[in-house]
Amino acid sequence: MAPTDVPRPAAHPAPAPPAGPVPPAGARPVDPVGDVVTGEAVVLGLRAASFASRLLSAVIDAVVHLLVLGALLYASQALLSSTDEAATAAVVLAETVLCLIGIPTAVETATRGRSLGKLVSGVRAVRDDGGPVRFRHAVVRALAGFFELWALAGSPAIVCALLTARGKRVGDLLAGTYVVRERSAARHVPLPPMPPELAGWARAADIGRPPDGTAVAARQFLARAGSLHPSSRTALGTSLASALLVHVAPPPPAGTDPERFITAVLVERRDRELTRLQRRARRTSELERSVVRR
Repeated sequence: MAPTDVPRPAAHPAPAPPAGPVPPAGARPVDPVGDVVTGEAVVLGLRAASFASRLLSAVIDAVVHLLVLGALLYASQALLSSTDEAATAAVVLAETVLCLIGIPTAVETATRGRSLGKLVSGVRAVRDDGGPVRFRHAVVRALAGFFELWALAGSPAIVCALLTARGKRVGDLLAGTYVVRERSAARHVPLPPMPPELAGWARAADIGRPPDGTAVAARQFLARAGSLHPSSRTALGTSLASALLVHVAPPPPAGTDPERFITAVLVERRDRELTRLQRRARRTSELERSVVRR
Protein backbone atom coordinates (compact mmCIF):
# COMPACT_ATOMS: atom_id res chain seq x y z
CA MET A 1 0.00 0.00 0.00
CA ALA A 2 1.30 3.41 -0.89
CA PRO A 3 2.07 5.76 2.04
CA THR A 4 -0.85 8.04 1.19
CA ASP A 5 -3.44 5.32 0.49
CA VAL A 6 -6.55 5.20 2.64
CA PRO A 7 -6.39 1.93 4.62
CA ARG A 8 -8.88 -0.73 3.46
CA PRO A 9 -10.23 -3.11 6.10
CA ALA A 10 -10.52 -6.79 5.30
CA ALA A 11 -13.92 -7.78 6.75
CA HIS A 12 -15.11 -5.22 9.27
CA PRO A 13 -14.02 -1.56 9.11
CA ALA A 14 -11.52 -0.85 11.84
CA PRO A 15 -9.19 2.02 12.49
CA ALA A 16 -5.72 1.50 11.13
CA PRO A 17 -2.53 3.07 12.44
CA PRO A 18 -1.47 6.16 10.51
CA ALA A 19 0.70 5.46 7.52
CA GLY A 20 2.99 7.79 5.68
CA PRO A 21 5.72 10.12 6.89
CA VAL A 22 6.22 10.58 10.60
CA PRO A 23 5.74 14.12 12.01
CA PRO A 24 8.85 16.02 13.06
CA ALA A 25 10.72 14.87 16.16
CA GLY A 26 9.26 16.01 19.46
CA ALA A 27 5.76 16.41 18.03
CA ARG A 28 2.75 15.40 20.05
CA PRO A 29 0.81 12.35 18.79
CA VAL A 30 -2.07 13.16 16.46
CA ASP A 31 -5.51 12.54 17.98
CA PRO A 32 -8.22 13.13 15.36
CA VAL A 33 -11.03 13.06 17.93
CA GLY A 34 -9.70 15.08 20.84
CA ASP A 35 -6.77 17.47 21.01
CA VAL A 36 -5.80 17.80 17.34
CA VAL A 37 -2.27 19.14 16.99
CA THR A 38 0.07 18.73 14.03
CA GLY A 39 3.78 18.03 14.22
CA GLU A 40 4.30 21.79 13.88
CA ALA A 41 2.13 22.44 16.98
CA VAL A 42 -0.62 23.94 14.77
CA VAL A 43 -3.97 23.47 16.47
CA LEU A 44 -6.74 22.33 14.15
CA GLY A 45 -10.08 23.22 15.74
CA LEU A 46 -11.11 25.54 18.52
CA ARG A 47 -8.30 27.34 20.30
CA ALA A 48 -8.28 27.47 24.09
CA ALA A 49 -9.02 30.89 25.56
CA SER A 50 -6.20 32.82 27.18
CA PHE A 51 -5.95 33.14 30.96
CA ALA A 52 -6.68 36.86 30.72
CA SER A 53 -9.89 36.26 28.73
CA ARG A 54 -11.08 33.68 31.22
CA LEU A 55 -10.26 35.95 34.16
CA LEU A 56 -12.17 38.85 32.59
CA SER A 57 -15.14 36.57 31.93
CA ALA A 58 -15.12 35.25 35.50
CA VAL A 59 -14.95 38.75 37.02
CA ILE A 60 -17.88 40.00 34.92
CA ASP A 61 -19.98 36.95 35.76
CA ALA A 62 -19.13 37.27 39.46
CA VAL A 63 -20.23 40.91 39.52
CA VAL A 64 -23.50 40.04 37.77
CA HIS A 65 -24.22 37.15 40.15
CA LEU A 66 -23.51 39.31 43.20
CA LEU A 67 -25.76 42.08 41.90
CA VAL A 68 -28.60 39.61 41.34
CA LEU A 69 -28.06 38.08 44.78
CA GLY A 70 -28.03 41.51 46.40
CA ALA A 71 -31.24 42.46 44.62
CA LEU A 72 -32.96 39.26 45.79
CA LEU A 73 -31.84 39.75 49.38
CA TYR A 74 -32.99 43.36 49.32
CA ALA A 75 -36.37 42.37 47.84
CA SER A 76 -36.90 39.71 50.47
CA GLN A 77 -35.79 41.94 53.35
CA ALA A 78 -39.38 42.58 54.39
CA LEU A 79 -40.03 38.86 54.68
CA LEU A 80 -36.78 38.18 56.52
CA SER A 81 -37.49 40.82 59.19
CA SER A 82 -40.61 39.00 60.36
CA THR A 83 -39.22 35.47 60.48
CA ASP A 84 -37.01 33.61 62.92
CA GLU A 85 -33.30 32.99 62.40
CA ALA A 86 -33.73 29.49 60.96
CA ALA A 87 -36.17 30.66 58.30
CA THR A 88 -33.96 33.63 57.50
CA ALA A 89 -30.93 31.37 57.05
CA ALA A 90 -32.94 29.03 54.82
CA VAL A 91 -34.09 31.88 52.56
CA VAL A 92 -30.58 33.32 52.31
CA LEU A 93 -29.15 29.87 51.50
CA ALA A 94 -31.80 29.24 48.85
CA GLU A 95 -31.16 32.58 47.16
CA THR A 96 -27.40 32.03 47.30
CA VAL A 97 -27.68 28.59 45.69
CA LEU A 98 -30.03 30.01 43.06
CA CYS A 99 -27.66 32.84 42.11
CA LEU A 100 -24.33 31.00 42.31
CA ILE A 101 -25.34 27.54 41.04
CA GLY A 102 -28.84 27.56 39.54
CA ILE A 103 -28.57 30.62 37.32
CA PRO A 104 -25.07 29.78 35.91
CA THR A 105 -26.26 26.24 35.13
CA ALA A 106 -29.41 27.45 33.38
CA VAL A 107 -27.58 30.12 31.38
CA GLU A 108 -24.78 27.83 30.18
CA THR A 109 -27.28 25.11 29.26
CA ALA A 110 -29.58 27.47 27.35
CA THR A 111 -26.76 29.29 25.52
CA ARG A 112 -24.56 26.21 24.90
CA GLY A 113 -21.64 27.31 27.05
CA ARG A 114 -21.97 31.08 27.07
CA SER A 115 -22.67 33.68 29.75
CA LEU A 116 -22.63 37.45 29.91
CA GLY A 117 -18.96 37.48 30.87
CA LYS A 118 -18.04 35.00 28.15
CA LEU A 119 -20.01 36.99 25.59
CA VAL A 120 -18.12 40.17 26.47
CA SER A 121 -14.70 38.49 26.40
CA GLY A 122 -15.46 36.46 23.24
CA VAL A 123 -15.15 32.98 24.72
CA ARG A 124 -17.43 30.03 25.44
CA ALA A 125 -17.26 26.64 27.14
CA VAL A 126 -17.23 23.50 24.98
CA ARG A 127 -16.76 19.78 25.56
CA ASP A 128 -13.30 18.28 25.20
CA ASP A 129 -14.31 17.00 21.74
CA GLY A 130 -15.37 20.50 20.65
CA GLY A 131 -19.12 19.90 20.93
CA PRO A 132 -21.56 22.14 22.83
CA VAL A 133 -21.98 21.68 26.59
CA ARG A 134 -25.16 20.07 27.91
CA PHE A 135 -26.97 20.31 31.24
CA ARG A 136 -24.77 17.75 32.97
CA HIS A 137 -21.61 19.63 31.96
CA ALA A 138 -23.07 22.96 33.09
CA VAL A 139 -24.22 21.65 36.47
CA VAL A 140 -20.85 20.03 37.22
CA ARG A 141 -19.05 23.26 36.28
CA ALA A 142 -21.40 25.32 38.47
CA LEU A 143 -21.16 22.98 41.48
CA ALA A 144 -17.38 22.88 41.30
CA GLY A 145 -17.30 26.63 40.73
CA PHE A 146 -19.24 27.26 43.93
CA PHE A 147 -16.37 25.78 45.93
CA GLU A 148 -13.32 26.72 43.84
CA LEU A 149 -14.47 30.23 42.84
CA TRP A 150 -16.59 31.38 45.77
CA ALA A 151 -15.76 29.31 48.86
CA LEU A 152 -12.00 29.34 48.16
CA ALA A 153 -11.83 32.77 46.47
CA GLY A 154 -10.78 31.32 43.10
CA SER A 155 -7.33 30.14 44.19
CA PRO A 156 -7.78 26.49 43.05
CA ALA A 157 -9.14 27.68 39.71
CA ILE A 158 -6.17 30.00 39.11
CA VAL A 159 -3.58 27.37 40.04
CA CYS A 160 -5.29 24.68 37.94
CA ALA A 161 -5.66 27.00 34.93
CA LEU A 162 -1.97 27.89 35.04
CA LEU A 163 -0.89 24.24 35.25
CA THR A 164 -3.12 22.63 32.60
CA ALA A 165 -2.49 22.79 28.86
CA ARG A 166 -5.90 24.21 27.97
CA GLY A 167 -6.18 26.49 30.99
CA LYS A 168 -8.81 24.33 32.65
CA ARG A 169 -10.12 24.99 36.12
CA VAL A 170 -11.21 22.16 38.44
CA GLY A 171 -14.78 22.33 37.15
CA ASP A 172 -13.56 21.85 33.58
CA LEU A 173 -11.53 18.79 34.57
CA LEU A 174 -14.54 17.22 36.30
CA ALA A 175 -17.02 18.10 33.54
CA GLY A 176 -14.76 17.29 30.56
CA THR A 177 -14.92 20.83 29.16
CA TYR A 178 -12.66 23.77 28.39
CA VAL A 179 -13.09 27.38 27.29
CA VAL A 180 -12.32 28.43 23.70
CA ARG A 181 -11.86 31.70 21.85
CA GLU A 182 -15.12 31.97 19.97
CA ARG A 183 -14.33 35.05 17.90
CA SER A 184 -11.18 33.57 16.40
CA ALA A 185 -13.09 30.43 15.38
CA ALA A 186 -16.03 32.21 13.79
CA ARG A 187 -14.53 32.46 10.29
CA HIS A 188 -16.31 30.10 7.91
CA VAL A 189 -14.21 28.34 5.27
CA PRO A 190 -16.21 26.53 2.55
CA LEU A 191 -15.47 22.92 1.75
CA PRO A 192 -13.42 22.09 -1.36
CA PRO A 193 -15.39 20.69 -4.32
CA MET A 194 -16.14 16.98 -4.58
CA PRO A 195 -13.19 15.07 -6.12
CA PRO A 196 -14.50 13.96 -9.53
CA GLU A 197 -13.01 10.47 -9.27
CA LEU A 198 -14.88 9.84 -5.99
CA ALA A 199 -18.26 11.37 -6.90
CA GLY A 200 -19.84 8.08 -8.02
CA TRP A 201 -18.49 6.15 -5.02
CA ALA A 202 -19.67 8.84 -2.57
CA ARG A 203 -23.22 8.88 -3.98
CA ALA A 204 -23.57 5.10 -3.50
CA ALA A 205 -21.67 4.79 -0.19
CA ASP A 206 -23.31 4.35 3.18
CA ILE A 207 -21.84 7.27 5.17
CA GLY A 208 -22.68 7.28 8.88
CA ARG A 209 -22.45 10.15 11.33
CA PRO A 210 -18.90 10.47 12.74
CA PRO A 211 -18.32 11.87 16.25
CA ASP A 212 -18.53 15.65 16.47
CA GLY A 213 -14.84 15.94 17.33
CA THR A 214 -13.79 13.92 14.29
CA ALA A 215 -16.01 15.94 11.96
CA VAL A 216 -14.71 19.24 13.35
CA ALA A 217 -11.11 18.07 13.09
CA ALA A 218 -11.59 16.93 9.49
CA ARG A 219 -13.24 20.21 8.50
CA GLN A 220 -10.50 22.28 10.12
CA PHE A 221 -7.82 20.11 8.53
CA LEU A 222 -9.20 20.79 5.04
CA ALA A 223 -9.43 24.51 5.79
CA ARG A 224 -5.76 24.75 6.84
CA ALA A 225 -4.14 21.93 4.90
CA GLY A 226 -2.39 24.33 2.55
CA SER A 227 -0.51 25.99 5.43
CA LEU A 228 0.85 22.75 6.93
CA HIS A 229 4.24 21.16 6.39
CA PRO A 230 3.91 18.35 3.80
CA SER A 231 4.90 15.59 6.24
CA SER A 232 2.48 16.83 8.91
CA ARG A 233 -0.24 17.21 6.30
CA THR A 234 0.22 13.63 5.14
CA ALA A 235 0.36 12.15 8.64
CA LEU A 236 -2.67 14.04 9.94
CA GLY A 237 -4.68 13.42 6.77
CA THR A 238 -4.03 9.66 6.99
CA SER A 239 -5.00 9.60 10.67
CA LEU A 240 -8.24 11.50 10.08
CA ALA A 241 -9.07 9.31 7.06
CA SER A 242 -8.69 6.23 9.26
CA ALA A 243 -11.03 7.76 11.84
CA LEU A 244 -13.67 8.50 9.17
CA LEU A 245 -13.28 5.14 7.44
CA VAL A 246 -15.00 3.23 10.25
CA HIS A 247 -18.21 5.16 9.46
CA VAL A 248 -18.15 4.47 5.71
CA ALA A 249 -19.09 1.39 3.69
CA PRO A 250 -17.89 0.28 1.25
CA PRO A 251 -14.39 1.74 1.53
CA PRO A 252 -13.12 4.01 -1.24
CA PRO A 253 -11.26 2.63 -4.24
CA ALA A 254 -7.75 1.35 -3.60
CA GLY A 255 -5.09 4.03 -3.85
CA THR A 256 -7.40 6.90 -2.84
CA ASP A 257 -5.56 9.87 -1.38
CA PRO A 258 -6.62 10.39 2.28
CA GLU A 259 -7.21 14.11 1.86
CA ARG A 260 -9.47 13.58 -1.15
CA PHE A 261 -11.30 10.82 0.72
CA ILE A 262 -11.96 13.23 3.64
CA THR A 263 -13.20 15.85 1.18
CA ALA A 264 -15.55 13.39 -0.51
CA VAL A 265 -17.05 12.23 2.79
CA LEU A 266 -17.66 15.75 4.14
CA VAL A 267 -19.05 17.10 0.87
CA GLU A 268 -21.40 14.15 0.44
CA ARG A 269 -22.66 14.43 4.04
CA ARG A 270 -23.27 18.15 3.52
CA ASP A 271 -25.15 17.57 0.26
CA ARG A 272 -27.31 14.83 1.78
CA GLU A 273 -28.20 17.01 4.74
CA LEU A 274 -29.07 19.89 2.42
CA THR A 275 -31.30 17.59 0.35
CA ARG A 276 -33.03 16.32 3.49
CA LEU A 277 -33.71 19.87 4.70
CA GLN A 278 -35.05 20.89 1.28
CA ARG A 279 -37.42 17.89 1.24
CA ARG A 280 -38.65 18.77 4.73
CA ALA A 281 -39.23 22.39 3.69
CA ARG A 282 -41.23 21.27 0.63
CA ARG A 283 -43.37 18.89 2.71
CA THR A 284 -44.02 21.62 5.27
CA SER A 285 -44.99 24.06 2.52
CA GLU A 286 -47.35 21.52 0.89
CA LEU A 287 -48.95 20.75 4.25
CA GLU A 288 -49.50 24.45 4.94
CA ARG A 289 -51.13 24.91 1.52
CA SER A 290 -53.44 21.94 2.03
CA VAL A 291 -54.51 23.28 5.45
CA VAL A 292 -55.23 26.72 3.96
CA ARG A 293 -57.39 25.19 1.17
CA ARG A 294 -59.53 23.43 3.75
